[in-house]
Amino acid sequence: MSITAGLRAYAEVNDEIKETLLSKNKAVVNDVNGQRYIGCALDEGRTVEIHGTAGNDLACYLNGGRIILYGNGQDAVGNTMGGGEIVVHGHTGDALGYGMRDGQIYIRDNVCCRAGIHMKEFKGMKPVLVIGQNAGAFLGEYMAGGVIVLLGIALEEGETLFGSHCASGMHGGKIFIRGVFPKKHISPNIKIEPLDQKDRVELEQYVKNYCRYFDCDYDEIMKTPFKKLTPISTRPYANMYVAN
Repeated sequence: MSITAGLRAYAEVNDEIKETLLSKNKAVVNDVNGQRYIGCALDEGRTVEIHGTAGNDLACYLNGGRIILYGNGQDAVGNTMGGGEIVVHGHTGDALGYGMRDGQIYIRDNVCCRAGIHMKEFKGMKPVLVIGQNAGAFLGEYMAGGVIVLLGIALEEGETLFGSHCASGMHGGKIFIRGVFPKKHISPNIKIEPLDQKDRVELEQYVKNYCRYFDCDYDEIMKTPFKKLTPISTRPYANMYVAN
């Protein structure tokens, strides 16, 4: 039996989801209308399937669980997630994957500003963010680790792959970008390089996952070359704190 969110308060809906997951491995939530915190801290082995528009902080602090959203997400999807997977059949708002430490997020369409801000990795923990269309300003801001993949699929005439200040303050990790992009929007502390063999092997697995989730043509996507963005320095603002 599924849960109907409707116009109910978010706390009530989340309590019912938690109650369902005490006896089942999966909860299905229909008619979601902006309810917040769905799937917060969801543990490994548990899945929440959502139909509608999920509110802020969807899957925040995700702890190994899986979130499938058939619709759009608002701000801070995957906020500080520590593992698991989020698959969004639509688009999301600002601050996607804010501070995420591990796990993978797949967005079928576009995202707003500051996606991947403060992403970080440690030892075997490596966050991955895959975006199907384009992103707003400050993509990968202050990024310290992990991987962002920007595919640029089905862009309309006049649209750009990302907005201004891409990778501003980035000091770790890498961003794979497919196709032609506005170099003027990339921060000066970033180098642009072709992919090496290790990069290609890594990228392929993420693109294959994206194609499997959203029924896309893998070969068609991979026909267009990718570039890699990485930071020149691990301390991009060091000169701002040096005494004259």
